[in-house]
Amino acid sequence: MTADAVILGIAYLTVQLFANKLISSSAIGTFQWISFSGGVAVSYVFVYILPSLHREQENFPQDSLFTMESELYVLGLFGLLIFYGVHNAAERAERLHKEREGRFFWIQIAFFGIYNMLISYIVFASGLEGIKAIFYGVAVGLHFMAVSHDMWREDSERYERGGRYVLASGIIAGWIAGVLLPLPPYVLAIIYAFISGAMIFVVLKKELPEEENTHFPTFLLGSLGHTAVTLALKFFFDW
Repeated sequence: MTADAVILGIAYLTVQLFANKLISSSAIGTFQWISFSGGVAVSYVFVYILPSLHREQENFPQDSLFTMESELYVLGLFGLLIFYGVHNAAERAERLHKEREGRFFWIQIAFFGIYNMLISYIVFASGLEGIKAIFYGVAVGLHFMAVSHDMWREDSERYERGGRYVLASGIIAGWIAGVLLPLPPYVLAIIYAFISGAMIFVVLKKELPEEENTHFPTFLLGSLGHTAVTLALKFFFDW
């Protein structure tokens, strides 16, 4: 295990376990944190995830009888639909069955635990080092922070009592699996496609701040700043 992987893993766990304390104790306001994170996330989707998904599709084996030249995009769609379905069921349960609110909160937590595991697996199985490790560390770390804060706002008591530990366990499981259980490139591409679709939904639904919670200059700073850094890294390091 490289030093970069250890630092990334510790950073992700720290963010996941203490995200709300980090946000509330920061000199930067909560709205600014949410807006900056949302800006980075939107940039990450359009400037990194979608081009990477396109590249993975181009390199995906095309020698089967069922070749569609869009398999990974379909898997990405499935990822988005599954997470949207879970979120929609949880929202409906909260509106219609108040007594079942806790049950659906834990279903969401379980799904996000799997979500964290798959993201962590992709990061650590890819063997990131140096500049790429820093790039992923910032973008994915802010994403984990935003999701944690959103789940905390839904049910702070349950989240603090056990939810954050489930999400952190997902990171640990993905970290260990990524280091010890490498998979063939085409399987990694399949996992990446599925989790990319889920991430697109999560970013658009949970990270884009609502109008009353938006600090637009900070949102713009996060979005344009992350885009500029990503394009510069692609230009100088041929990502």
